[in-house]
Amino acid sequence: MSTHRIGIIGGSGLYQMEGLTRQRWRTVKTPFGPPSDQFLCGELQGREVVFLPRHGRGHRILPSELNHRANLWGMKSLGVSWVISVSAVGSLQKKYRPRDVVLVDQFVDRTKRDFEHTFFGSGIVAHIAFAEPICEELRRLLLQSAKTCRARVHDGGTYLNMEGPAFSTRAESRFHHECGFDVVGMTNLGEARCAREAEIAYATLAMVTDYDAWKTDEAHVTVEMVLDNLHRNAALAQAIVRDVLPRIPAAPGWSCHEALRYAIMTARDLWPSATVRRLRPILAKYL
Repeated sequence: MSTHRIGIIGGSGLYQMEGLTRQRWRTVKTPFGPPSDQFLCGELQGREVVFLPRHGRGHRILPSELNHRANLWGMKSLGVSWVISVSAVGSLQKKYRPRDVVLVDQFVDRTKRDFEHTFFGSGIVAHIAFAEPICEELRRLLLQSAKTCRARVHDGGTYLNMEGPAFSTRAESRFHHECGFDVVGMTNLGEARCAREAEIAYATLAMVTDYDAWKTDEAHVTVEMVLDNLHRNAALAQAIVRDVLPRIPAAPGWSCHEALRYAIMTARDLWPSATVRRLRPILAKYL
């Protein structure tokens, strides 16, 4: 098994891509509980890839029920060094139209479960640098691929991560619009934090499905609207993923891949053995 696989987290349109060979669904047990689903390992565009259906096959898991630690621990244990997150988002600004692509570079957290967005604790303290929460090298490659695929793509933006599962009230949506945030979603902040702690390069391919609720001259967001544009976006997302895979280096060497080097505060001789066992895929090179 390669130790330099590329992970992709998203919906069924991704793991059902034509050309994916050597397919094998793998069950991964983690010390943080079950991941969203089995992981689909295979080969695409000459690279080893690992797909994970974010909400489970059949869309069975609420955003607030996602086990980000289990999902990213599973990716790490399968040798993933990069993760591309393909995500539906609502637009908070007029310039981001439905079916546009936004390569976000910042997050604002409005969730209530941030204590579940870290692997650390239980005797080992780590404080990762998170001023730049998206891997810029991977984001730039996705930007190149989106342009190659002739997407309406936007370079940069702030993703407001709300709790859900209900969509925003109009007052909330107007507030987020007036704050100058760019898109709104329910899933990516926890993924990004756990990926950084796991020394996985992570970037979001945000696919706009609607205008949320702030834009009064547009119909407010509904599940029907989201699903319709999700299906329309699927082919474009597949094309961008196909194009970017050969652009990604054969071996990890970006700053995200060394995120823990100066982040762990606890002296090595004080690390509890049980915590070390739980975090072995993440801490392996520091043991």
